[in-house]
Amino acid sequence: MSKVEESVEVRVPVRTAYNQWTQFESFPEFMEGVERIEQRSDTLTHWVTKVDGAVREFDAEITEQIPDERVAWTTVAGEARQAGVVTFHRIDDTTTKIMLQMDFEPDGLKETVGDKLGVVKRQVIGDLKRFKGFIESRGAESGSWRGEV
Repeated sequence: MSKVEESVEVRVPVRTAYNQWTQFESFPEFMEGVERIEQRSDTLTHWVTKVDGAVREFDAEITEQIPDERVAWTTVAGEARQAGVVTFHRIDDTTTKIMLQMDFEPDGLKETVGDKLGVVKRQVIGDLKRFKGFIESRGAESGSWRGEV
């Protein structure tokens, strides 16, 4: 199992950052390699990714969700094995630190080598930077889900 831990500060309030993060179907707008996400229930999402021409599909279950604090998940079916948590930390009224921790199991030689070369870490860093640009340019969330899991 491999681990990635990264963070980014965004210039929006915690509530705005959290609300946007709960809009899983918008992830393809800032996550490289994510083709589509379908929200199938309050706690189940279906992901379609495409990396280096390889298409993968998997389901992820939200295992914990506390508004303005955290969203945790684990894969439950499909071609990816991962689990993680995103936490939201108030810096001040207009700044939030987003921390992402993810454990994942590389599949096959290509993913194992890519992991050793830091490909996943760079991907996460890029995705967080793109989320920062996405939410800061909007200034407001596109929707929200304030439920608790």
